[in-house]
Amino acid sequence: MAGQLESVPAVEIDRDGTFKYILVRVQRAGGAEHQDVVRGTAAAEFHNHIFEKVNPEMEKLGFECKCLGGGKIDHNSKDKKMRVFGLSTGYGKADHAVAVEILKKVYQDYEITWSDDKK
Repeated sequence: MAGQLESVPAVEIDRDGTFKYILVRVQRAGGAEHQDVVRGTAAAEFHNHIFEKVNPEMEKLGFECKCLGGGKIDHNSKDKKMRVFGLSTGYGKADHAVAVEILKKVYQDYEITWSDDKK
């Protein structure tokens, strides 16, 4: 059974640490309606490893995915702070401002910033 776009979690990231992330556009196959989501984990050596995990999961639900770019997230859950920065060599730099707006919807009590810094 095909899933609903609203049921796709906006954010799935590690609870702490510095890790790679990607900004992914999810949409119904052949449809115009879409949702941009953030996915990130320290388990991924490269940004494409995150996409290779997300894409099949979304395809099973009847969605198509497109990676809009990547970067890194420095997540400090103790201090409730996140910093979004960097880029993906393979996918290019994600629009960090968009990623931050998505993160703020889930982590409402966090201080979340972004920059074009590479480190």
